[in-house]
Amino acid sequence: MKFLDLAKVYIRSGAGGGGCTSFRREKYIEYGGPDGGDGGKGGSVWAEAVDGLNTLIDFRYQQHFFAKNGQPGRGQQKTGADGDDIVLRVPVGTEILDEDQETVLADLTEIGERVLLAKGGNGGFGNLHFKTSTNQAPRRANPGQPGVDRTIWMRLKLIADVGLLGLPNAGKSTFLAATSNARPKIADYPFTTLHPNLGVVGVDNVEFVIADIPGLIEGAHEGRGIGDRFLGHVERCAVLLHLVDGTSETVAEDYRTIIHELEAYGGHLADKPRVTVLNKIDALDAETLVETKAELEDAVGGPVMAMSGVARDGVTEVLRALRTQIDEDRLRHKPVEEAQSWQP
Repeated sequence: MKFLDLAKVYIRSGAGGGGCTSFRREKYIEYGGPDGGDGGKGGSVWAEAVDGLNTLIDFRYQQHFFAKNGQPGRGQQKTGADGDDIVLRVPVGTEILDEDQETVLADLTEIGERVLLAKGGNGGFGNLHFKTSTNQAPRRANPGQPGVDRTIWMRLKLIADVGLLGLPNAGKSTFLAATSNARPKIADYPFTTLHPNLGVVGVDNVEFVIADIPGLIEGAHEGRGIGDRFLGHVERCAVLLHLVDGTSETVAEDYRTIIHELEAYGGHLADKPRVTVLNKIDALDAETLVETKAELEDAVGGPVMAMSGVARDGVTEVLRALRTQIDEDRLRHKPVEEAQSWQP
C-alpha cells in the first residue's frame, strides 16, 4: 500500500428540499384546508477517525464527496425524505485543514472521534406550517436551504511515542527492525526510507510506538532531499531519538545539522526531550569509540549513549532511557499471564 499523508478533498452537503403548497380536496369533505408538507433535510458531510488505517491513499482516487439533497414535501402533510449523510473515514491522527492549509478545523486523535465538516441545508416549510386563524388558506411555501461547498485538506500526523531522527544511513531503520516486528527497507545508500514506518517495541513489560521517518539533510527546510515534510509525523511524539552515525568523520557537524533543521522547522520540535545515541559502534575500535563519543558529547553538551543496531549492543539501555521520557498514560502495559495449575 502506498503511503499518502496529504490529500485535497472537495465536499458538498446536500440542499434541503422545498416545501409544498397543497390543499386537501376530497369528496364529502367540506373544509379541506392546506396540507402541504415540509421538505427533507439535506445530508451532511462528516469525518471520523477509524482503526486500521495509516494512510490517506483512499483520497487519491476519489476527491469529490457530495451528500444527497433532501426530497421536497408533498401533499397530505407528507414530509420529504432526508438526504443521506457522507462519512469520510480517516486514520487516527488526521488534521482537517481549511483551503488555506493553515487553519485547523479539527484534529482527530482518538478512534471514533467525529467532526461535522459541512452541514446539510434545512428543508423548507410547506403551506401547512403557515396556517393561522386569520390566514386559513396560505399559498406560500419556503424553498430548502442550499448546501455548503468547501475545499479541505487532510494532513496525517502519525500517532507515535518516539520519533527517530538522523541523517540518511544513520541506522534508524536498522534500529526499528531490531527492536520491533516492523520490516522497513534497509540498504547502504541514502534515502532508502521514503515514507514513515511505525513499529511497536517492548521493554520491561511495557510497549510503545516508534516512528521512523526519512533522513534529513542540510537544507531540508528549504526542500532539499526529501525535505522536512515528514517532520510533522514526529510532532506528537513524547521524546525524540537522535541517532548519529559513529563511522562518520564529522559526528559533531552531523548532530548540529539535524538540530538546525529542527529549529528551522519550528513548532517547538527542537524543544522536545531528546535522547542522543552514537550508533554503529560495532564498526569502531575501543580508542576511536572513546574519542568519537567525547567529540559528540562536547557538541551535545551532555551525556551521549552508545549503541549498535546490527549487533544489538546497548539497544535495551536505549529503550529504557526512552521509556523514562514517556508519560505513563501513553504506555501500554503487557498483560501478565498467570500460570494456572491443571485441574481435572
